[in-house]
Amino acid sequence: MTAWVRGGVQGVGFRWFTRAAALRTGGLAGFVSNLGDGRVQVVAEGRRNRCEQLLEWLRTGDTPGRVDGVTEIWDRPRGGYSDFAIR
Repeated sequence: MTAWVRGGVQGVGFRWFTRAAALRTGGLAGFVSNLGDGRVQVVAEGRRNRCEQLLEWLRTGDTPGRVDGVTEIWDRPRGGYSDFAIR
């Protein structure tokens, strides 16, 4: 799953909290990174129900900053991630 989070999500610890949520969910690998247009990109691979848990947290969880919206796409896992990283 790749998700793009819009709002006031840069410079507020959002990536750190997203990584912590992914680790808490368990079984996820991927990364979270800031984009040049102010959004945050989240790439998560693992069981679909765990990706859905992370997506739900992104939308409704106790996130830092202000989330105005989340858009996601689903695709086959590509692999290559050994953990969940901040980029």
